[in-house]
Amino acid sequence: MILVAALLLLGAADQPQRIPAEAATIVHVYPHDKTAFTEGLFFRDGYLYESTGQVGHSSIRKVALDTGRIVREVTVPAPYFGEGIIAWGKQIISLTWQHQTGFRWSLDGFKKLGSFHYPGEGWALTSDGKAIIMSDGTPELRFLDPVTLREQRRLQVTINGRPVTQINELEFVDGEILANIWQTNFIVRIDPASGHVVGVIDLTALTRSVNPTDSNAVPNGIAWDAARRRLFVSGKLWPVLFEITPPKGGQSIPAQR
Repeated sequence: MILVAALLLLGAADQPQRIPAEAATIVHVYPHDKTAFTEGLFFRDGYLYESTGQVGHSSIRKVALDTGRIVREVTVPAPYFGEGIIAWGKQIISLTWQHQTGFRWSLDGFKKLGSFHYPGEGWALTSDGKAIIMSDGTPELRFLDPVTLREQRRLQVTINGRPVTQINELEFVDGEILANIWQTNFIVRIDPASGHVVGVIDLTALTRSVNPTDSNAVPNGIAWDAARRRLFVSGKLWPVLFEITPPKGGQSIPAQR
């Protein structure tokens, strides 16, 4: 059961602590491939990197932010269902959903460099700069050695002591782990030391503006431009990508002309 929606009814009698929730504030809107079944997203050196899912349609892409144009793309072949991605050094690490297999790719040319294996499902990846953090749909986040990709430890994510399931796409922002909760409009803000949810970003207005007609077209995809403090979010099969205000405030920094 997904607990986030119920626990965020502020003032609920059995809720010992009020979790701060804020509606996403849109800063800018960018074009996005409406056929992309977005599974993973990150920002690096002026470009978005995106992974897409669905067997036979999975891919990893380098995308121009302002236009949504695909600059480079590699197919993740069947029978794999592509999931989350993260960059580490000069490599991209990618997951697949139910085949317990991930891949290494070169960041500059998307050449496949190797594979690795893990138990259970693969959903999403991010990094705190020391470890690679992986979600698998359960309340537990896995911390992986970035070189060997072996699991080092796990962290249970909770709201007021109750486990949060369906943790999907991840991004590390200002010392917190941001995570889409699958099939909801919520991004939760997770303390990486305790696993406690310390805040929530509500994407309801963004979803309504997209007006999805496909039940799969849920929010998924978070990317952070740390240099200019820009936070990007999108969704599966969404025609746009949004820049929203970061949860800890501060304005985005304009590009130098």
